[in-house]
Amino acid sequence: MKRFRAVLFDLDGTLADTLTDLANAVNHAIATLGCPTHPLPAYRHFVGDGARNLILRTLPADKASLADKALALMRAHYEAHCFDETRLYPGIQELVPVLFRQGLKLAVFSNKPDDFTKRMVAHYFPDSPFVAVRGQRANLPIKPDPTVALQIAEELGISPSEWIYLGDTNTDMHTATAAGMFPVGVLWGFREREELVEAGALKLIARPDELLQLL
Repeated sequence: MKRFRAVLFDLDGTLADTLTDLANAVNHAIATLGCPTHPLPAYRHFVGDGARNLILRTLPADKASLADKALALMRAHYEAHCFDETRLYPGIQELVPVLFRQGLKLAVFSNKPDDFTKRMVAHYFPDSPFVAVRGQRANLPIKPDPTVALQIAEELGISPSEWIYLGDTNTDMHTATAAGMFPVGVLWGFREREELVEAGALKLIARPDELLQLL
């Protein structure tokens, strides 16, 4: 297990509990357009595959044409309220500096739009130990496509097999597997144990400090 030299973190549901602020932003957007809203627990399965997919999952099937308007409304609301309820998960603030002091390279890869990803990481980690922070960007595929994960590994000169990939959804586990990284599923996030195992998680952890046992 000492072969690992780097950790790639998902953001939403792994580093930070963003669910309430995301749900509020989307519900605001679709309600403004006259569409029914959804309860908070439903968003556990709506999120994870990028902002446009989130909007399409929450709009009625016959209202898909409103996706662009809803996306713009959601972004504006989230821009103003993304820190209202969002918090780092217990133990994350302690874990990240420990990993950094141990000499591991740390990075973040999210399907959240790149500007929001960078803003959130800078807010919660002002002395950022992350050498790369990437979100959804134009002309690059989102997870589970491994392209960006492999770009990060190449830029840092660390073989994918030397990375732990930490995430909370099947999208994350599929990304890790496709990239040749070691998939670790977190049980404090948005999805269930069964989903993570079925998607290829090779290890499950219930608390952030359990990651240290792999290192």
